[in-house]
Amino acid sequence: MVWTETVVELGGLALARGGRALAADLDLKAQGGDAVVLVGPNGSGKTSLLRVLAGLAEPASGDLRVAVAGADADTPRSALVHLAGHQDGLKAALTVRQNLIFWQSYYGDEDGLPVEDALARLGVGHVMDLPAAVLSQGQKRRVALARLLVAPRPVWLLDEPTAALDVASTERFISLVEDHRRKGGIVIAATHMPLGLADLITLDLASFPPDGADGLSAPMDEESYWLAEAKS
Repeated sequence: MVWTETVVELGGLALARGGRALAADLDLKAQGGDAVVLVGPNGSGKTSLLRVLAGLAEPASGDLRVAVAGADADTPRSALVHLAGHQDGLKAALTVRQNLIFWQSYYGDEDGLPVEDALARLGVGHVMDLPAAVLSQGQKRRVALARLLVAPRPVWLLDEPTAALDVASTERFISLVEDHRRKGGIVIAATHMPLGLADLITLDLASFPPDGADGLSAPMDEESYWLAEAKS
């Protein structure tokens, strides 16, 4: 599937959780093919921003737009974004195949990869008929990420997507991300680890404290961000 004119736009967005302000004046415009990494210390609002983008929480204030060409104005956010969070979303008693069939049915998507093909892309085809309960953490993570392929959406929202992945699995996943970008998709990921993506936009939420900030700093490539982190 190929998407055109995909856009995620934030205008003066403010985040809060449990009545506590997290960040303010967030501005961002991501277009088809862009990858944005959300960085910052724990509690700076990375996961909260992903939840707002997914439509699972409301911003404290500001504007948010997620759109793709051809989608009606009343298209639900769930039809445009796919959130892969900390929880793997797997039922322990179900097999891997049954879990992914459930999610494909839940999202009501007929355009995704067959379950077998999605698992093969993540290198876990051999566990297809095992119950999720017996999988290692890395295998569970890869099965959870396969949901992105069985129910495709133009915007991927990823929370620590490479957690528990070994080097080979991380490289395989990054290849899928770059393929998604080539098809006009957008990837927004919260992470404490470098992802090695090309032409990455870094959004440091620590630069947007709730008491006000100077606004979006100049986009920084990933290598420069982590070098700066190492020096701090």
